[in-house]
Amino acid sequence: MEKDEIQVILEKQRKFFDSGKTLDIKYRLENLRKLRTLILQHEEEIIEAIGKDFHKPRLETIGTETRLVVSELNHFIKNLRRWSSGKRVLTPLMHFPASSYIIPQPYGQVLVMSPWNFPFLLSMIPVIGALAAGNCVILKVSRKASNAMHIISRILGSLPGEHVSMVPGDHTTSDMLLDHKFDYIFFTGSTEVGKKVMKKAAENLIPITLELGGKSPCVVAADASLELAAKRIAWGKFINAGQTCIAPDYLLVDNHVRDRFMELIVNEVNSFYGKNPEESPDYCRIINSSKAGRLESFMKKGRIVTGGQTNREKCYVAPTIITDIRPDDPVMSEEIFGPVLPVISFDDFMEVYEIIGRNPKPLAAYIFTRTGKLAREFLSKTQSGTAAINDTVMQIASSRLPFGGIGPSGLGRYHGRKSFETFSNMRSVLKKSNLLELPVKYPPYTKLKERIIKLVLR
Repeated sequence: MEKDEIQVILEKQRKFFDSGKTLDIKYRLENLRKLRTLILQHEEEIIEAIGKDFHKPRLETIGTETRLVVSELNHFIKNLRRWSSGKRVLTPLMHFPASSYIIPQPYGQVLVMSPWNFPFLLSMIPVIGALAAGNCVILKVSRKASNAMHIISRILGSLPGEHVSMVPGDHTTSDMLLDHKFDYIFFTGSTEVGKKVMKKAAENLIPITLELGGKSPCVVAADASLELAAKRIAWGKFINAGQTCIAPDYLLVDNHVRDRFMELIVNEVNSFYGKNPEESPDYCRIINSSKAGRLESFMKKGRIVTGGQTNREKCYVAPTIITDIRPDDPVMSEEIFGPVLPVISFDDFMEVYEIIGRNPKPLAAYIFTRTGKLAREFLSKTQSGTAAINDTVMQIASSRLPFGGIGPSGLGRYHGRKSFETFSNMRSVLKKSNLLELPVKYPPYTKLKERIIKLVLR
């Protein structure tokens, strides 16, 4: 798409928002319902497209892409009228007589920049929130998942272009869009690119949400249910071939159960994908050959207990588990974002907290334990955007749990009502009565007025 074409879309959206049409809740619901119908009508095409991009199994696409989006839409359609109504709040005595309330107001024109790893889910979820809040939306998608990009374009192309439009293109398109004075920017992607987006937003004082990543730790305590832990960690790590921002990035296992746990998790990998995962219809591929080569470089240190096979030409990296890893090995220096799981053993939790503390605050943190006290201690002594106890990844699959990072792993929250609030200016309003005016706040100031102020502002 040429720059002039994009400029026309941007101008049309601005005029459409200024018309006030998106303030109509009925209009918003109409488009959300239409979007839900379009997704269900095109679901098979979405599954096929993502299958071509990732060799992604059908059930995985349904469970992690299409139906999560439909579920989010259902949640919005059910609750949007209630969320959109003004909320009364208590008014302090000093304002008497008055009333106070909060009204959600759309920002205006929103830019959503989505990544390639879950191309449908991570495009549509923020778009739903922005549309529901009454904004006009430009969606900039990654070209790496080209087949998914085309089906997203077809779906959104059936909605009013002056309300929501998808803009394809490379980094030059992104740069051009970031020079435009949007009213809000929502970015999902790498920390490196997130810094550039935030810098551009800061130049125009544009509010922003950043959904990034990081090295999400996963801890297996000695008292964990090892069989369940092995199954849930193997699934959470190797779904989408590890290309998940909240996948367990590295594993910390108590030395007392290390050998038994390693045996169990290797068995789970074999159970999921067979002895040769390359032939499994249930195992994804890496998005491109250069990413596969990067992952291959992480396998040079430690002892590979399962996997290790790669085929760059076919974008294949086997589900790989590596033991005898040290905290300063290359695989521990950056987010892996692939099916390579380094394992470090520990003797006490002081080691756990020291290792976790070496890395910037991640998007997720996981612990497997049957002891409530230990779980609470873990949550208290670590920081992350999200967390799960005795599971991995599943915290993202709830419209009622706000999702987002902390510090280097992100800024802001979304999902469900939090998405609506993220894309809304929650405008505070004080409505003062004209029936009475107390003179306390006005000059001349007296000792009596001072005493009254102190009394009222206790």
